[in-house]
Amino acid sequence: MVLIAHVSDVHVDAGERSAERTGRVFRYLAGLPSPPDAVIVTGDLADHGAEAEYERFRGLVPLSSPVLYCPGNHDDRGPYRKALLGEEPQEGPVNRAYEIAGVLILMCDSSIPGRNDGLLADETLEWLGVTLAARAELPALVCFHHPPVTLGMPFVDGIRQFGAERLAAVVERHPQVVALLCGHAHTAAVSTFAGRPLVAAPGVVSMSTLPFETEELIDLRQPPMIAFHLLDDERRLTTHYRAIV
Repeated sequence: MVLIAHVSDVHVDAGERSAERTGRVFRYLAGLPSPPDAVIVTGDLADHGAEAEYERFRGLVPLSSPVLYCPGNHDDRGPYRKALLGEEPQEGPVNRAYEIAGVLILMCDSSIPGRNDGLLADETLEWLGVTLAARAELPALVCFHHPPVTLGMPFVDGIRQFGAERLAAVVERHPQVVALLCGHAHTAAVSTFAGRPLVAAPGVVSMSTLPFETEELIDLRQPPMIAFHLLDDERRLTTHYRAIV
């Protein structure tokens, strides 16, 4: 059994609220009796994409488990690369592949610089297909920030990942893709995409509300939440959600 903790939308800034909530989540993960095999963070690590925000985020993550990232619409690729990856700033998509505990974890960049909606660039989709083909024997998780389907949330749906039929064509060619994992919605949600589970992590900094609950878009009173994904030997993914109080 492989255990993956899934965190999203921490939005670290210069204030204390986001840092306290992010620190609370990672202290909880660090204190687990059995540490996760990996922790993935599906975007919006920083609130304004500033280098200082990434450095602050990095200081809030005292884990022995590998922590894997991908950018969201609030992130800036240049400072992100420099502060988190130790690379020279550049503007191309930030895509990374990891093999952990016999699972291929693909962290894809769905951000579009200067915009809130998302799109997987042609070079990202080419990289995704080539990487999946090269490790076809491994179960794979494809991760990104923007959900590629509507979730029944008008605001989020308007800034979702577009061009999703291009991603679907890649996923359909690779049966080892177990599930797709995303963030952006600030709510726990499960759907399907290209015949596979699509699982969204809830937000750490805030929770989105549903249109039939209230006219308010965001609830700041709810505690941060995370997801745990369990992948068994039959390549079945089970997800549990936890509020970190």
